[in-house]
Amino acid sequence: MESLWWLLPLLLALVIGGLCPLAGTLLLVQRRLFLANLVSHAVLPGLALAVALRLDPGLGGVISGLAGALLAERLSRADRPGEGGDEAVLNTVLAGFLGLGVLLIPLLQIRVDLEAVLFGDLLAAAPADLLRSLLALAAVLLLLALRYRHYVYLGVDPLGAAGAGLPVQRLRLLLTFVTAFTVVSAMTAVGVVLVIALMGAPALVALAGAASLRQALWRSALVGMAISGAGFLLAIQPLVNLPPGPLIGVLCLGLLPLAGLRERRLLARR
Repeated sequence: MESLWWLLPLLLALVIGGLCPLAGTLLLVQRRLFLANLVSHAVLPGLALAVALRLDPGLGGVISGLAGALLAERLSRADRPGEGGDEAVLNTVLAGFLGLGVLLIPLLQIRVDLEAVLFGDLLAAAPADLLRSLLALAAVLLLLALRYRHYVYLGVDPLGAAGAGLPVQRLRLLLTFVTAFTVVSAMTAVGVVLVIALMGAPALVALAGAASLRQALWRSALVGMAISGAGFLLAIQPLVNLPPGPLIGVLCLGLLPLAGLRERRLLARR
């Protein structure tokens, strides 16, 4: 069994590699990808409190991430003069929750490996991490199975979806929940900072030239799994010996020129 120590981290990398792009593609179509960035930073206070109370850190992270996202959405509805008000609220809530989490660690006198939380540690993966990721993947797939057409309509015409009587706020709340669940599940693999890259880059590549949202979803999942699996296998090579999470993030950066090239080819054909 010792010779197969890499199997569990690899399985987790593949699951996270499929999960994050699925959620990211949904967010990108809804023009809400920044929500993932907000949630990824807002989970830290919940993690700290959960550790102090000897509860499951994942549960605390989901609750804290949801609280940050709901607070930002609530405050951004207020009327403010000038442009960019919503972005200012989102950035302020992001920074505030991250700062609160950092402050709680010494105040509660707890020990939290911030490097592992922020950048992940696939080599320390446990069966519980894989189970959490599979549950998050099941939640995303269930949401797509039950609400796929609603999210397509909401992404194409938000005002029309609201006028047609779709439960827009409920749909956005469900998407916020699965985003928080996804971010917490990806902590072990890539950390809460690098998860945004795994959500965004494969989605950009997949959406270029996709004939439908369904096609973009499965394309992004395949690209994400390939990037995550390749990043992990490359990181554990003796000549490389690098942390898998940051390496996966760097590989995601390499996808951006590919996405731009595909878009230029599509424009040239038109």
